[in-house]
Amino acid sequence: MSLTITEACVNCWACVDVCPNQAISEDEPFFSIDAGQCSECTGEFPEAQCAAICPIECAIIDELGIPLNPLGSLSGIPLEKLRPCVEID
Repeated sequence: MSLTITEACVNCWACVDVCPNQAISEDEPFFSIDAGQCSECTGEFPEAQCAAICPIECAIIDELGIPLNPLGSLSGIPLEKLRPCVEID
């Protein structure tokens, strides 16, 4: 299991210090998560700490490509007023 940081990342550094496994590193053009180190905080915390602190919607996705902070979850803006963060086929 591993999470992924998407192109929506703005390199704010919020996730780096809260990762209990030091799985997040600076990469161009945005941060990346080392799949070998990421445990999704399972057994350590009730939710992934990187996503819990991330201020950007759709910046962190799970192994299925589902955003942990989907559109509207942080801003409260109704979904019908937002563009999707992932393309749905």
